[in-house]
Amino acid sequence: MVPILIVLVIGLFFFLFFRVRNRESYIRHYKFPQGLNRRLSKHHPHLTPEQFQLVVDGLRQFFVIYLKSGRKSISMPSQVVDDLWHEFILYTKAYQTFCHKAFGQFLHHTPAVVMTPSQKKSNAGLKRAWFYACRDENIAPNAALKLPLIFALDAQLNIANGFHYVPDCKRPLAQANNTVGIYCGGDFANSSCGTSCSSSSDSDSGCSGSDGCSGGCGGGGD
Repeated sequence: MVPILIVLVIGLFFFLFFRVRNRESYIRHYKFPQGLNRRLSKHHPHLTPEQFQLVVDGLRQFFVIYLKSGRKSISMPSQVVDDLWHEFILYTKAYQTFCHKAFGQFLHHTPAVVMTPSQKKSNAGLKRAWFYACRDENIAPNAALKLPLIFALDAQLNIANGFHYVPDCKRPLAQANNTVGIYCGGDFANSSCGTSCSSSSDSDSGCSGSDGCSGGCGGGGD
């Protein structure tokens, strides 16, 4: 009886592992609907085609880190990527099909998070986003020398009312006039999420279980 249980557990592990791998591949190679560029340009007319592609890459990264987190709550760290996500959802059938194939469930949209000073170190969804975005680019979350794409885009593209971040907490945080605020990656890394998030990585557990940065299911921002 015991050997059978071991075989079943091993079989389940490989099934979940390869399902996540297949879903990740689907996200990374997904062709977004035509017309998203035109829709996003209504919000950000200054973006060039090359810059629009960077935003697409940022949205793709957001979907990947949501999947890799075990489909736990992930906050949206970028205003421009959030705008593109919202426009993608308006392609109702395409978005529903995408969510089903990428996550096995519908991913509801919630606005990009706006943090107050007291929320900087308590926002579990943003901590989780930082951890998995860093890992997606082979950046050490606790010792980042650069920003992951989705955390860098608003500043890089000069997005009005965007969210600006720096990887080094010791660097002076000089806020620009057209930003919501400038935040430090170290505020997200120096927390329980930096280690406990990794315990659920590459899983397909949905909302089951808990960790040091537990959150709701099926949502982006907090």
